[in-house]
Amino acid sequence: MTLDAAELARLDRAHIIHPYLPGTATERVVMTEGAGCRLTDTEGRSYLDATGGLWLAQIGHGRTDLADVAHEQMKKLEYFTSFWDFSNERAIELASRLAELAPDPLNHVYYTSGGSEGVEAAIKMARYYHHRRGESSRTWILARSKAYHGVGYGGSSAAGFPLYQEGFAPMVPHVSHLTPPWPYRTELYGDQAATPQDVTDFLIRELEERIAEIGPGNIAAMVGEPIMGVGGMLVPPADYWPRVREVLDRHGILLIFDEVVTAYGRVGEWFAAQYFDTTPDIIVTAKGITSGYVPLGALLVGDHVAEALLREQGFPMGYTYNGHPVATAVALANLDVIEKEGLLARATAMGAFLHAELQSQLGELEVVGEVRSVGMMLAVELVADKATREPLPLDPERMPHDVIRRETGVIVRDSAHSLVLSPPLIMTEAEAKEAAGALRGVLERTEPNGRIRQA
Repeated sequence: MTLDAAELARLDRAHIIHPYLPGTATERVVMTEGAGCRLTDTEGRSYLDATGGLWLAQIGHGRTDLADVAHEQMKKLEYFTSFWDFSNERAIELASRLAELAPDPLNHVYYTSGGSEGVEAAIKMARYYHHRRGESSRTWILARSKAYHGVGYGGSSAAGFPLYQEGFAPMVPHVSHLTPPWPYRTELYGDQAATPQDVTDFLIRELEERIAEIGPGNIAAMVGEPIMGVGGMLVPPADYWPRVREVLDRHGILLIFDEVVTAYGRVGEWFAAQYFDTTPDIIVTAKGITSGYVPLGALLVGDHVAEALLREQGFPMGYTYNGHPVATAVALANLDVIEKEGLLARATAMGAFLHAELQSQLGELEVVGEVRSVGMMLAVELVADKATREPLPLDPERMPHDVIRRETGVIVRDSAHSLVLSPPLIMTEAEAKEAAGALRGVLERTEPNGRIRQA
């Protein structure tokens, strides 16, 4: 039975609870096909996917080579548990491959089904690591305002947005939030932020003071996105992470990088840890590990952490789909594509091209405060006034990203008063120009009060 577009939309409204979509919303965009950077819906309309889904379509949509790999693996072994002493070929091969790609000494892998599971596991690992070492008092987690760490209770507690906590209380205790690195918002740092160096100085002082306040012997780890995605693609000064690492090392505090968004080529390196020349104790990954073709996540764990976890009964938590053979087979094929097609270098080059297009077409607009990027992570920050940098008021009934999609078919994301782009790494120059032009077509009609004039 083939259902038409109207019936599919009706059934969707009747039965599916969508994240962040109120019940009063009636519109549905039902996608049916994808190829490269393009998507097609049930009405036959074509879209340019400038978001990569949710930051993850590294190699683009519709790759039959990955579908073939999944098919072959399903025929051979579709699933068996990885608990206890059980394993499978593809999970072992992928773990070995990830250990080769990751910075030393991140030589151990713990599998999950996605980023939220991964953050939960990382927080538990950090606390359990200290417990195994006889420091059970180390329970506190340092995080940052404007952070996003998934939707589990640990990740939501570490998140720096009230939205992810309101109505879900009580949250996990012993989480303390720090100021985020956001050089464009100098007001966050008083009158002490004339340069990026000043921003880092402020943040390191705050970190040292917070550690002293809580007590270094009470803190398990600091968790942070190397580049804060949902917060608006916030890029820290170059010296920020190396200096954070030094402070944490001095106090015996683990560093967890939440690279669910940034890993697997998004920033032009396999991991943002390499981009910032900082090796954490644990890296949480997901999304781009399979380019979204099947759900999978992987924590990359330092030798010293793994050694403590593997004592006695081992690490006492597991997910049903740990090391799923089909997911790990697809991940291996996805990594092959990224490597063979040179997508790390392409992310750097195409990200620079798209940044230049956005800057050229949008930079002089009154409502555009800043264009920032690292690789294929880009953001256009919207302001009511360039001089004061006051955030642009947004009309929930007519948001810029919604107008852009409806009028041009280009899909971008609204995130913390910024329009965020994270396209597939295979995007072409013509598609980059199309995306930049779509933003200009709407933002040049956007007034400082947030109203968007009709085209």
